[in-house]
Amino acid sequence: MRSKDRISYFYDGDVGSVYFGPNHPMKPHRLCMTHNLVLSYELHKKMEIYRPHKAYPVELAQFHSADYVEFLHRITPDTQHLFANDLVKYNLGEDCPVFENLFEFCQIYAGGTIDAARRLNNKLCDIAINWAGGLHHAKKCEASGFCYINDLVLGILELLKYHARVLYIDIDVHHGDGVEEAFYFTDRVMTVSFHKYGDMFFPGTGDVKETGEKEGKYYAINVPLKDGIDDASFTRLFKTIIAKVVETYLPGAIVLQCGADSLAGDRLGCFNLSIDGHSECVRFVKKFNLPLLVTGGGGYTKENVARCWAVETGVLLDTELPNEIPDNEYIKYFAPDYSLKIPSGNLENMNSKSYLGTIKMQVLESLRCIQHAPSVQMQEVPPDFYIPDFDEDEQNPDERVDQHTQDKQIQRDDEYYEGDNDNDHNMDDA
Repeated sequence: MRSKDRISYFYDGDVGSVYFGPNHPMKPHRLCMTHNLVLSYELHKKMEIYRPHKAYPVELAQFHSADYVEFLHRITPDTQHLFANDLVKYNLGEDCPVFENLFEFCQIYAGGTIDAARRLNNKLCDIAINWAGGLHHAKKCEASGFCYINDLVLGILELLKYHARVLYIDIDVHHGDGVEEAFYFTDRVMTVSFHKYGDMFFPGTGDVKETGEKEGKYYAINVPLKDGIDDASFTRLFKTIIAKVVETYLPGAIVLQCGADSLAGDRLGCFNLSIDGHSECVRFVKKFNLPLLVTGGGGYTKENVARCWAVETGVLLDTELPNEIPDNEYIKYFAPDYSLKIPSGNLENMNSKSYLGTIKMQVLESLRCIQHAPSVQMQEVPPDFYIPDFDEDEQNPDERVDQHTQDKQIQRDDEYYEGDNDNDHNMDDA
């Protein structure tokens, strides 16, 4: 068992109190449920827990355009009608709604990933966890797929200050398009995404033929999968490809996005993975003993998301969790059997052996095309903190702040619904 200070875990309860809207599948409340399981299994005693700093606009603008960051900072549900053109320009709307405390939500989850990267850089831990992060669809100048700020890109940029090469691995059911796009032209980041592809599935990118361009040629790896992949096929393919990637690319650090919508029974996903299968990928990546930044991502059957990320926190701590969930604030969500593990699904596996074999062959062929451990010119390390020298409150006198604080104390009835009105349950087969 590694010593406690080797694992840093980032959490701010405010991130779970925002609300995307009554019919929106993204429920940040799943983060409170995850944290509660982590506490009820007493995993917090085995790691250092930190509240992340709220990322400054200037930090977010390390990747995102300043005008987009400024827009997110300014927009509120009450004023959005004044910004009709900007909403279209920055792709805010049905998938990426404007909600109360939107910018603060972005600041917290992005701050967690940036802090995680900085602790790894300064060798203050070996593994850093931010389940609130992993919002991999956000682009430089627009929101996409429930994601506003791409914390993963910001975390990777931070790691690149200290590491010549960073490996990004994504096991969300959706293609990690925002991260791939950000690093498509460089060999300093290799992106590897395992995802559902085809049938107009969001975001529509991630073909095996997309491999990067210019200096980044062959440094983007896509593993497009069909409906119903199971634990055995997924983990076999994952281990073969990731082992070869690490051996060929020799990364200095790894970022692992653990989107839980690839689990069986997810209301937006279509895979058959059990929590054991999903967490086996985390266990495998941990064994490389490289600085590791772990984030959440998608996941829309929230009790299963909480189960999955609690188990994976245990995996990172070398701690097996008892299957019976201890009593906790959200215990009713885990009825009727109150157990941690979920069975794999029973969708038909559309991934034939020959299909998976072809994909594997194409990926390994790409890896053969890159030079072994490409040389990267090391640059001067920029400073860690880009703290603006103005007082934000003075810059933006805004009476709503007090109201925000009050609102956070209010429990929204429509977030904790049960029974017939619970669209988390009645959309399970969607």
